[in-house]
Amino acid sequence: MSDYRERIYERYASVFKNRTEQFDQQEAERWGRAYHTYFKGWFPAEKDAAIADLACGHGNLLHFFQSVGYHNLSGVDISKDQVKIAKQIVPEVQENNLLDYLNEHANSFDLLTGLDIIEHLKKDEVLDFLDGCYKALKPGGRLLLQTPNATSPFANIIRYGDFTHEVCFEENVLGQLLKLCGFSQVEAREMGPVWGGYSFKSSIRYILWRCIRMGFRLINTIETGSPGPQVWTRVFLITAIKEK
Repeated sequence: MSDYRERIYERYASVFKNRTEQFDQQEAERWGRAYHTYFKGWFPAEKDAAIADLACGHGNLLHFFQSVGYHNLSGVDISKDQVKIAKQIVPEVQENNLLDYLNEHANSFDLLTGLDIIEHLKKDEVLDFLDGCYKALKPGGRLLLQTPNATSPFANIIRYGDFTHEVCFEENVLGQLLKLCGFSQVEAREMGPVWGGYSFKSSIRYILWRCIRMGFRLINTIETGSPGPQVWTRVFLITAIKEK
């Protein structure tokens, strides 16, 4: 890993994420509410499923999995100050390089999650990362990634909003890379406003977003003759399975 990333990640939580040394449970609960919708249908069936959060940051996603009953949880992050925060939620969090961690845990996990990590990797590292995820999953295991969307009209805000971002993906290219690395059943989802059960404002935003989204697809159809991609939000989720 290059020196510039080592220097930044050493104080990533405190300088770039404005985090204190104490885990913020209320903020984590607010953050996690939408993920009940975003992850719907992708949860492991068994509550003792082995789940690892890659580049777990300050532990919000680990807290989310705890809140829905999973208990066989672990995480890894290269940032010392983020690991210190995440350990307040799940003690099994390591300070380690992602690729080393994956290579040390072959056939170990039912679910691997990586929120906002793959865009921080260089192109050769992306393939090594996906290969490592495939090897670390058990047969039938699922990989779930969240990343900025190059298709979004606001892609540059996300792409250049973090100095350590190296690449930006759209759903088809990332899906092709997943298949190249052996995965199947690739599925991508938007991460827009949530309809119903979240808040009235979110439901209104959901309706407005669907209208705006139709406009994007109309513009694309006028220019190219095709409505274009299915995913238009600034950030999207993509998942794939390691076949049994």
